[in-house]
Amino acid sequence: MFAKAKSAGLPAVVHAGEEGPPQYISEALDLLHARRIDHGVRCAEDGALVRRLAREQVPLTVCPLSNVALRVFARPEEHNLKQLLQRGLCVTINSDDPAYFGGYLRQNYAACENALGLGRGELAVLAKNSFRTSFLEEKEKAWYKREIDRVLAAG
Repeated sequence: MFAKAKSAGLPAVVHAGEEGPPQYISEALDLLHARRIDHGVRCAEDGALVRRLAREQVPLTVCPLSNVALRVFARPEEHNLKQLLQRGLCVTINSDDPAYFGGYLRQNYAACENALGLGRGELAVLAKNSFRTSFLEEKEKAWYKREIDRVLAAG
C-alpha cells in the first residue's frame, strides 16, 4: 500500500514509536520511506536514532495528552517533548483523537506550556515546525510562519 501511495504522489506518514519500540521508527524510515512519524517519542531510547532524526529533520507529530492517556508517560511533566526539541529534533504538537483522549490542539499546547515550562520562543518553534513540515504549498507555509512572527513581535 505504501508503494501504491508513493506512486500516486502521496507522502508516507507512519504511526510509530509511541507504544512500540524505537526500532519501529527506524523500520518506518528504512522500509516504508516515511517522511513524517506520528508520535515517535520513544526515539529517545536510541541515541543513534535521535541523532538521525535530528540530522534528517524527520518531523515527529507528538500528541502529549494522548501519550499520557495511553500511559506512555505517567504525567504531563514527564513528557520528553522539551528534551526532543532541545536535542534538535523537528517536533510538533498535535492532538490525537481528541474526542477519545481529550484535548484538541490548544489544550495540548497549554498542557505542554504548563507541565514542561515551555516559553514563547519554544512554543513558536513548535508552531513553525508544524507549518514547515506540513504538506501545504510553500507560499502558505511562509504566510503562517510570518503570522507567528507577527504575533510574537506584538507581545
